[in-house]
Amino acid sequence: MKKECCGLNFVKNILNVFNIIFLLAGVGVLGVAIWTMIDRYQYVTLLASLTYPIIVYFLLSAGALVILVAFMGCYAVLKEFRILLVVYIFLLVLIFLIEAMVGILAYIYEENVQTELEMGLNNTFLTSYMIDDDVTHAVDFLQEKFHCCGAVSFTDWQHSRWLQTHETDNKVPDSCCKTVTERCGTRDHPSNINYTGCLDLMALHMEHHLYILSAVGLGICVLQIFGIVLACKLYFKLKNSYAVDDPHDRRTFI
Repeated sequence: MKKECCGLNFVKNILNVFNIIFLLAGVGVLGVAIWTMIDRYQYVTLLASLTYPIIVYFLLSAGALVILVAFMGCYAVLKEFRILLVVYIFLLVLIFLIEAMVGILAYIYEENVQTELEMGLNNTFLTSYMIDDDVTHAVDFLQEKFHCCGAVSFTDWQHSRWLQTHETDNKVPDSCCKTVTERCGTRDHPSNINYTGCLDLMALHMEHHLYILSAVGLGICVLQIFGIVLACKLYFKLKNSYAVDDPHDRRTFI
């Protein structure tokens, strides 16, 4: 009994340590998701698929759920509440599946984002700029941030719907300029505008960020395995402890 009691306390302490680490990991995951939404989400309207926003929203949900479950786990351990411990284990498995999906999806999408942008980015630039406000804002933001112009080259803008339907002296959007000022896009000389296309720069940027999301998702999955094993171990130790203390205790059968 003394050995069993020490074993029980040891598992409880280890699981509490895990919950603290798990809580910090959840705050980190939530922080990465929020950072992605604030700093990188301007590009979403330029993507042909919804894969990227789906990854971000799942990561955001998982981060919030991790924080909730970590507090639940601490309470279940403190009170030796086995029913809540079962719920805790179930939620750990659920988070494991969500994070695994995020990690795998981000990794797969990282391999395909270049192809997606090659197929759709130029068309988005040429057909939606100054037509769709969200796309216009995203294109201007992209061109200013990466100091680029057009999807493949600054000459792409010569075929754009914007120049064909709007009365303007501009040859490229003002956001193409090295120093952005009103109507600076009337001159397309290399001393005035950026000649590099945005496609490769955006693809490289997206691939790097997707690698981070994949690493975060799969990294949390590894952590989850330890939590699931420890929680199951504690569950059965509590059950055995109640059975020894009082075989007729109703908690023995839960």
